Amino acid sequence: MRAATVTTLTTIFRLTARRRTGLLLASLLTGGMVLSVARADAQTTAPAAAAATLGAEDLIARGNALYGRGEFAKALLLYKRAEQRERAAADKAAAAFNQGNCLFQLGRLPEAAAAYRKAVRHAGGSLQAAQVNLAAVLFRMEQYGEAIAAYRRVTRDDPENLSAWLYLADAHARVKDYPGALRAMEKARALDTADATLIYQTAEIHAAMKEYDEAVNLVRAAFALKPAEVDFLFYIGDLRRAQGKFGEAAAAYREGLGYRPEDTDGLYKLADALARDGKPFLAMDPLQQALAIKPGFTDAAVFLGNLAFDAKWWERSEAAYLDALKAGNKEGLEGLRNLAFEWHKQGRNDAAAGVLDRALALVPGDAELKAERDQYRTLAQEDKPGP
Repeated sequence: MRAATVTTLTTIFRLTARRRTGLLLASLLTGGMVLSVARADAQTTAPAAAAATLGAEDLIARGNALYGRGEFAKALLLYKRAEQRERAAADKAAAAFNQGNCLFQLGRLPEAAAAYRKAVRHAGGSLQAAQVNLAAVLFRMEQYGEAIAAYRRVTRDDPENLSAWLYLADAHARVKDYPGALRAMEKARALDTADATLIYQTAEIHAAMKEYDEAVNLVRAAFALKPAEVDFLFYIGDLRRAQGKFGEAAAAYREGLGYRPEDTDGLYKLADALARDGKPFLAMDPLQQALAIKPGFTDAAVFLGNLAFDAKWWERSEAAYLDALKAGNKEGLEGLRNLAFEWHKQGRNDAAAGVLDRALALVPGDAELKAERDQYRTLAQEDKPGP
């Protein structure tokens, strides 16, 4: 049986957008470290040359106003001047931190990381916001080893920072340190025991470690907490399929389809599980259902054609391949070529030529296919008995 094109196992460790708060770096330090923006509003229209006479606090305030208007490059210059003029370590840290925010907004991530490191040094390691943003930028730069170290510092100083634990787990997972990812996720789950998403993400880590039974148990627990998430059931099917338990995979997909009967991806996965479980005839039914719902689902059409071909259901096979080719899937053409060759092996060169005639009606410019069809026609003529 030909291998079906099947969606791969769910990507390991997907953080939800709701949880990914660590990279939102738009906020500036406020309070005692900088002047309020309101005090600086009257100064923002002053000539640029006036900045040369302003003190560090006024420069930071003016920079905040520019930052608020999205003028990050101009704000950056003022923050740099403020850092140079300021003597107090706390205010130098504020200026450096705000430089990092500007550089992040400008997409200059290595420089942003350097600015946050500088802010941490100025503050003697006590500026938690700079530690968080440094870790976030390192993560964004895909420097996961350094990001892990940075997030460890964040969680050491702020053990209830859920976002930091999640990013720490994600960074461990990206370097395939799944035990480390699991330890971080357990810390995150301890902070929010009722969050089904965190349970699901823990299951993904177990799946990466090929601990499929534990992963399935966790996803079941997540589904019990959040029964509206039908995708959890389909993921159980993915896990069982990865485990090679195709009968259990099919059962999970059927359970999910009980909630979403028109989920064409779920129908396709069910067909794949049935086919791999040695039940190709049963596998054709969900594929036909998927095509009735989504006629342009060409992968399903090719899969159906392959199953019908292996079952020697030639007409059904040809119809499925033609449907795929009509929708632009070239695998349908390869299936039709295989079918034509099968007719040739059976001594039915006229039928072989007929299959390729119908294919050429869809791809009339294919010179190679036309030559192949003509060969079968010649052989068909030779097959005919003489006078």
